[in-house]
Amino acid sequence: MTTIATKSSYLDQSRKTFCKNPFLSIKFFVFCHGLLQLSQLLISGYLKSTISTIERRYGLSSQTSGLLASFNEVGNTLLIVLISYFGSRVHRPRFIGCGAILVSLAGFLMSLPHFITGPYEYDHSIASMFSNATDLCQPDGPGAGGNLSDASCMPHTVKENHEVLLVMFVAQALRGIGGVPIQPFGISYIDDFASERNSPLYLGILFSLTVIGPGVAFMLGSAMLHFYVDIDKVSGEEVQLTNEDPRWVGAWWLGYLVAASLVAVSAVPYFFFPREMPKEVTSGEESCSKESEDVLTQLRSRSEHMQNMSLTKFIKCFPLVLLRNLRHPVYLLVVLAQVNLSAMVAGLATFMGKYLERQFSLTASFANMIIGAVNIPGSMVGIVVGGAIMKKFRMSLRQCGALCILGTFLCVVLAFPLLFLGCPTQKVAGVTYSESSEFGHQALECNLHCDCPEKAYNPICGSDSIEYISPCYAGCNVINIDAVKNSVLNYTNCSCISENGMAGSAKPGTCGTGCSHLLLPFVVLSCLAGILASTSHTPSFMLILRSVQPEDKSFAVGIQFMLLRVLAWMPGPVLYGSAIDTTCILWEKRCDKNAACRYYDNNLFRHRYLGLQFFFEVGAFLCFVTVYFILRRQEREARNVAESKTNQEKEKLAENSVKSPESKV
Repeated sequence: MTTIATKSSYLDQSRKTFCKNPFLSIKFFVFCHGLLQLSQLLISGYLKSTISTIERRYGLSSQTSGLLASFNEVGNTLLIVLISYFGSRVHRPRFIGCGAILVSLAGFLMSLPHFITGPYEYDHSIASMFSNATDLCQPDGPGAGGNLSDASCMPHTVKENHEVLLVMFVAQALRGIGGVPIQPFGISYIDDFASERNSPLYLGILFSLTVIGPGVAFMLGSAMLHFYVDIDKVSGEEVQLTNEDPRWVGAWWLGYLVAASLVAVSAVPYFFFPREMPKEVTSGEESCSKESEDVLTQLRSRSEHMQNMSLTKFIKCFPLVLLRNLRHPVYLLVVLAQVNLSAMVAGLATFMGKYLERQFSLTASFANMIIGAVNIPGSMVGIVVGGAIMKKFRMSLRQCGALCILGTFLCVVLAFPLLFLGCPTQKVAGVTYSESSEFGHQALECNLHCDCPEKAYNPICGSDSIEYISPCYAGCNVINIDAVKNSVLNYTNCSCISENGMAGSAKPGTCGTGCSHLLLPFVVLSCLAGILASTSHTPSFMLILRSVQPEDKSFAVGIQFMLLRVLAWMPGPVLYGSAIDTTCILWEKRCDKNAACRYYDNNLFRHRYLGLQFFFEVGAFLCFVTVYFILRRQEREARNVAESKTNQEKEKLAENSVKSPESKV
């Protein structure tokens, strides 16, 4: 009796432990995983929100920044196959925690270049703590010969730039490696231990966070870029720029510290979750007690149910499964359609902020706010609408294909006008405004006495509505200063600017493109196009899952994501960046090499950037159309086979009915 009582009290204690311990609750795991995914996506999305600022700060071309943005996919792609093999063979929560620590380390590394390089230097019109030189026209001495822009090719500066790139690329590779186990292990863990009723809800929450996360990242970027980059190195009185100045560099590094800290905190709980936990039930607290009585048997049976395939067999099997799935026309075409859409999204997400800045003369902060508050939530709405339509009408495979066609076709229709909805290139003396021979002669003569350096960059807008790359290039030799704010009010006595037959004046900053009224229509159309393209997200996944053999589903999804990375997420940003670089008309020079672009041909920029988007949308549309016709043909063949079987059965019944009277006779 004593032994039985002891066992009973032990079981009661076990029930309380299993019901009260949060690390044995799948709901708590979902909460932790949602927080981790959100903070992880903050890091990846934050890079895209600050890409134009990083280009300006370290003199990177768009091609280089595009390669940087996609470099995390290298580490991710190399390990994704191994992760699909290990599955439940490892302690998944701990692997997720270790991956999260790597992601956090990568986030801190991304901010490191700010701390290992000196303060941001730019051309001044007012002598500062960095230099007594100015970029005014100084006929009696070396105008800007000693300006800060000329110091950009010192040996220590070149070494710093190489170190910056190395650190950033290593950080991106680490982020890719650390992110490998987070989503697949988290999803499989939830699917294993959540109840069948709640599992779709939990996974839906996680998938929605994959869309919300980048939106939050762009909003974080909008907030951080309001602050000056060297907020920790110089006082506010020393900063002579505003965030509307084209030379402004925001505190891009600050967001990485915030996001990396969140990832580090989110990683801690994973080291306390068990390798396996009791299966969730939905019948209340009593069932929890009932579940705890049999939990040891359950865990043991799960451990014995581990997959038995060796790594060697898995590696041999993988190419066969890959070829079997790629030979399936529906699977291959749907994956190609998703490759087109993903390549479009990869390029747009990386450079849309830069496009808005250049086309509509927006600040980096405001451009990020538009993307985070309008475009990304629009995509989330499209995904939800696509799933709701499928659920409402219980669509067949062919109907899923039709929905994908409709979404991508309407997206193409709305995206086409965007090619013509943009701004012309602003008139920049000696750069874009040189058609007039009279002006060209004036540009050569009016500032020859100023001895202006080629590298000078301090844009001003003349009273003639023409932009000059520096006060020296406009021949300005007088500056009016606001003594209270220590900022420039205007420049006067500018020999290259004609105002009523006299030397004109100029105000600091760019003249802008002058078509801000087109911003609202552009944002509305691009948001609607994004919503319509996103409606194909859920039905295209259903086409993949239903078009392959049941035993190949997990492999098919893994192959799909691998192909999306290799064919879309890796080359997409580089392709867009290369196209953008071809539209540059004035490069910043560092050591006689092109660095960041200062002026683009806006018409070429728009046509090539949005033209690539249109190309990928049309490619996805054609793939979905082909899928639809294949599915319709398969349905027709299946219907013919069914009808022929029915006719054969009728003929057999007729023959039997004829034979039965004869047998009776």
